Amino acid sequence: MGQRVKTFVILSPGFPKDENDSTCISPQQQFVQGLKLKFPNLNIIVLAFQYPFFKSEYNWNGVKVIAFGGESKSKMFRLAIWIKVWRTLLRLNEQYEIVGLLSFWLGECAFVSDLFSKYKKLKHYCWLLGQDARAGNKYVKWIRPEGRDLIALSDFLVREFERNYSIKPKHIIPVGIMPALFQSAAKDRNITILGAGSLIKLKQYELFVEVVKILKPEFPYLKTMICGDGPELERLKMLCKESNLEDVLSLPGELPHSKVLGLMQRSQIFLHTSAYEGFGAVCLEALYAGAGVISFVKPMNEEIPNWHIVDNVDDMASEVRDILNNPRKTSEPVMPYEISKNAEKMMELFNYKEPAI
Repeated sequence: MGQRVKTFVILSPGFPKDENDSTCISPQQQFVQGLKLKFPNLNIIVLAFQYPFFKSEYNWNGVKVIAFGGESKSKMFRLAIWIKVWRTLLRLNEQYEIVGLLSFWLGECAFVSDLFSKYKKLKHYCWLLGQDARAGNKYVKWIRPEGRDLIALSDFLVREFERNYSIKPKHIIPVGIMPALFQSAAKDRNITILGAGSLIKLKQYELFVEVVKILKPEFPYLKTMICGDGPELERLKMLCKESNLEDVLSLPGELPHSKVLGLMQRSQIFLHTSAYEGFGAVCLEALYAGAGVISFVKPMNEEIPNWHIVDNVDDMASEVRDILNNPRKTSEPVMPYEISKNAEKMMELFNYKEPAI
């Protein structure tokens, strides 16, 4: 038997259905793409439990994706998906030399990965990515992870997980930036304030509307925008109408990722109103696009240039006012974390290095 190919298996609730599906877990798909670019000889396989909503095996930017089409159905159907994933892992373990398993979020993917890694004595790490660090995650009780098995996306998630479960994740690997995704910077920053993300209650975009309402009398030339789709869209449209902001605040819906990056490069300020955030990748993208970022949540203990942390909506409006009254002469990109370095840090945990040429 010939030498088996070294293979890295990633288990995720969802993954892009094709290379044009830019909005599906954008930070994670960028990480996988960056991982493949950094380690071209590593065979990477992604097992997608729920999304896409179809069963298929396909190539995505040089990465093999096996989609199980779970669609988040009933408990019995979910169990059937787990069994199919288990059988697939058995097949992959026979076919390849698996260097390790990485699960996105501490949920069903981590549960299956944990069981299989113990059964086959493989390395497994779970990447805490946000909501999974909050109290009430049943999978923590089922898995009973140790801190050494957990990778947190940020210092904030380390504190949050330790506070809720008395377990301190040992490793931190944040989201990163892929400079190649950005076009040449726009000459004019003609968007005053930009927001982008899922329009759900947790993101508190009604506070974005409130900030614009506070500032409009002082800055009648405001041009603001919230990109994204979700259950709060109609409510936000109603708030805009009630506050007479339709002339200064637009809600274009969900846009391709490349389009959002272009809008960031035209924006002076990126406003992130979320009440809870593991590490907002959109904030890092906005920083690299040259915009000032204002948010409630501070993801890392270290200070990040041009990222302003506030406590409430009045302070947020005040910070916007200060930036508009004291505009920077230049909008230099800020890149605290690059995906290629994050990919390297990740594979160090699995003791993987590219073979010498």
